[in-house]
Amino acid sequence: MRLTVFDLLKGEKKGQEVQLKGWVRTFRAKRFIAINDGSTINNIQCVVDFENTDETLLKRINTGAALSIKGILEESQGKGQTLEVKVSDLEILGDSNPEEFPIQPKKHSFEFLREQAHLRIRTNTFSAVMRLRSALSFAVHQYFTKNGFYNFHAPIITGSDAEGAGEMFGVTNFDLDNTPKTEDGKVDFSQDFFGKQTNLTVSGQLEAETYAMALGKVYTFGPTFRAENSNTTRHLAEFWMIEPEVAFNDLSDNMDLAEDFIQEVIKYVLENCKDDLAFLDARLTKEESTKPTAQRSEMSLLEKLKFVTDNNFKRVTYTEAIDILRNCKPNKKKKFQYIINEWGADLQSEHERYLVEKHFKSPVILFDYPANIKAFYMRMNEDGKTVRAMDVLFPGIGEIVGGSQREERLDVLKEKMKALDVDEKELWWYLDTRKFGTAVHSGFGLGFERLVLFVTGMSNIRDVIPFPRTPQNAEF
Repeated sequence: MRLTVFDLLKGEKKGQEVQLKGWVRTFRAKRFIAINDGSTINNIQCVVDFENTDETLLKRINTGAALSIKGILEESQGKGQTLEVKVSDLEILGDSNPEEFPIQPKKHSFEFLREQAHLRIRTNTFSAVMRLRSALSFAVHQYFTKNGFYNFHAPIITGSDAEGAGEMFGVTNFDLDNTPKTEDGKVDFSQDFFGKQTNLTVSGQLEAETYAMALGKVYTFGPTFRAENSNTTRHLAEFWMIEPEVAFNDLSDNMDLAEDFIQEVIKYVLENCKDDLAFLDARLTKEESTKPTAQRSEMSLLEKLKFVTDNNFKRVTYTEAIDILRNCKPNKKKKFQYIINEWGADLQSEHERYLVEKHFKSPVILFDYPANIKAFYMRMNEDGKTVRAMDVLFPGIGEIVGGSQREERLDVLKEKMKALDVDEKELWWYLDTRKFGTAVHSGFGLGFERLVLFVTGMSNIRDVIPFPRTPQNAEF
């Protein structure tokens, strides 16, 4: 029976004949083959007797080639590994031309590897990142299932704009060279497949709210899309969102849920992905050492993760945060790129990180934001100028979660929609939930790639999703 490298390195089969299959990472001295099969960051060394091996076969053992190997698992005689396989039988399943294979055993830039996104998973860094992505995905589903949530599949094609930003990808079945028009020259969407203008969703929240008002606790975990023409290291056109919605939860309950959820999923990978995290921690430490001292992170990757799991999240109102920022040294000395002068400013990543890393030295949840910088569905406070919104802030990354207590009062919600020019007719079904058994309810959104970025220590969001979709790029 074929065993994985992960299983072999446990040592339980020492002294026995084993079979493994994997890909060549390196082959040196015509004797030592480092094999990896994706089950672990670690390779296993396979030792061939080159004197009794066909020379033609040896020439085909190149980086990237797929091999099937049988042999005895025994203690290694060399340094750097505890176990190795003494090869008795070797078969090449798939050749790899060394003159063409782009992922040779040397350092490659991430820019180069993005151009080889179909092969970059063969590197240690990307295999570690994607195993962690998989583990985090499992931890998300495990957490919600354990806590009585139901997984809700929100529609990907929608006729509504949950965020109100208008940055959505259109969906159409029209022949774009022959689009039907109305009498006034506009596109006649009544003749389109869905009979109306439709888009790819930016959020499953509005639909999830309707299900929470019957099932109590639901969550979405699916792809979302934003047509924002941004080429920053923090933006993707296609990304995955985690969005829980809970009936009868107020803002305080929502903050409790967000804190507990994030801490639990990070604890899961700390306990179950130690090898990959150790590798990425060492990678980041080495990378940081090349930066000027002033630009280096004060915490290693593992320290950042434990900073989140081991500290209570500090809860601070937006108003308190503005006072802190307005009076802090970086603001007074104009070290911030965006100077904070007055209440109502939209906080930037530099402000969020200052609060987390310098002032409170713990993760922070900001709440009660100005209504005019938040979405229409957030519950208005009694002061008439702030809403029951919350953002969770992390070191090195700033905002990682955004959420709110939802506006459950029909009259107030309709007033806000009118003020922000949100069409009631398009969201008649959303308003219905405020007519038939309305109740306090809350939820939040967590961009999954933002979480993976934080947990892996990568610096560009394009490197934590298998095939990134960005402006001018839909390769692969």
